[in-house]
Amino acid sequence: MSKLYFIPGSQDLYGDECLAQVREDCAKMVAFFNEKLGDVVEFVLMPTVETSRICVEDMRAAMNDDECVGVITWMHTFSPAKMWIKGLQILQKPLLHLHTQANEKLPYDLIDMDFMNLNQAAHGDREYGFILAKLGIPHEVVAGYYEHEDVLAGIRRFAEVAKAIGFSKNLRIATFGNNMRDVAVTDGNRLEAEIKYGWEVKYWGIGEIAKLADEAEEAEVDAKMAEYTSKYIMDTDNIDAVREQARYEIAFEKFLQKNGCCAFTDTFQDLFGMKQLPGIAAQNLMAKGIGFGPEGDYKISAFSSVLMKMAENREGATGFIEDYTYDLTPGKELELASHMLEVPASFARTQPKIQVHPLGIGNKADPARLVFDSVTGDGIQVTLIDLGDHFRIICADIELVEVPHPMPNLPVAQIMYRHKPNFRIGTAAWCYAGGAHHSVVSTSLTRDDIAMFARLTGTELIVIGDDTTDADLQKFYM
Repeated sequence: MSKLYFIPGSQDLYGDECLAQVREDCAKMVAFFNEKLGDVVEFVLMPTVETSRICVEDMRAAMNDDECVGVITWMHTFSPAKMWIKGLQILQKPLLHLHTQANEKLPYDLIDMDFMNLNQAAHGDREYGFILAKLGIPHEVVAGYYEHEDVLAGIRRFAEVAKAIGFSKNLRIATFGNNMRDVAVTDGNRLEAEIKYGWEVKYWGIGEIAKLADEAEEAEVDAKMAEYTSKYIMDTDNIDAVREQARYEIAFEKFLQKNGCCAFTDTFQDLFGMKQLPGIAAQNLMAKGIGFGPEGDYKISAFSSVLMKMAENREGATGFIEDYTYDLTPGKELELASHMLEVPASFARTQPKIQVHPLGIGNKADPARLVFDSVTGDGIQVTLIDLGDHFRIICADIELVEVPHPMPNLPVAQIMYRHKPNFRIGTAAWCYAGGAHHSVVSTSLTRDDIAMFARLTGTELIVIGDDTTDADLQKFYM
């Protein structure tokens, strides 16, 4: 179970009675959080920071606990911020500054200086906020009474993002083949990605998967086929092609598990030993939370895996998608975002069909794939690009819509969405910002989730939505 360490602040000048009350109030608060948010993370109360030594001990404990994904701090009383410096310099995990009070309302008839000294978050949290700004430490601030729903929602979001960042720090990506030849945006500095996000990008030849697929036993393939027929509609007579995909998925599962990888890439320019381009295999694995990027796109493979982890407790769909083509009917502009094959099955609105059709690229046998219509509703489209001297996240608000007309000759999963605030501004902003053709689409996450991830990882963020104007386009270009 992931943990959040709760570290309150005070000082040793207030006396034992005051400090005992601080501990009692914090224990009550942590118990409340575990009751309300325990489905996401466990809250652990740490010793009150009264001196710099205690602060260092608390932060070391957080860093040494692999189950701790982040730290929440709150100044119950005034806590001189110099005592926090050494401890904060140790902390390398997500930090939430909770700006709250033990009491919701002031006891106007009874308030005295003892009450003031005990309940002075307005004083202590400002001192603490200054030192965070002085040290340049990325952090999140949630302000309000801790029992209020908006505050709980903010803490829940922080917990989910912190878990995703913890997952990111230990993420290994298997790249089968290299970046697709001559494609720019999918490439990047893998060393910098590991330094910033923790992503270990490892290379293997696709022949590793081909060998494991050939070695798959018939009983294993039969079991995988039973999984497919229990989840999907078999809409093809070419069962051999489907069984070949089952072999690929078995091979990927074995390889990823053995090598501790939660994401992978491939490219149709490097399919040595493979009879088909992986279709159902990739689609089904993505529906299980495995990150994927085509064309050797390790960034979107890793990013999709991280965002799926962030969204795992929420309803909706999250996963890789690729921009393809438009309907430019005036005032009704839509984008058809699909891919040759690899659209996650988690986006299916109805039960997907297994079909086999020619691919027209890659010079391989006709691959089996899942064909379906997409879920609908408000969502976001997010991508991560490498600009050489820094990474940039671009997050656009979109609306997923039903396909307006049947497309019987397009044998791939079909996702359509409307750009916000409109097609002209939304797509121009994406292009000005350098947005990739590979992205993560989610009906589970919002731009607030992505903004928090960007803040806590120190990543530049550009957002596009109903509040984006023509005047903003020049800013994106800069």
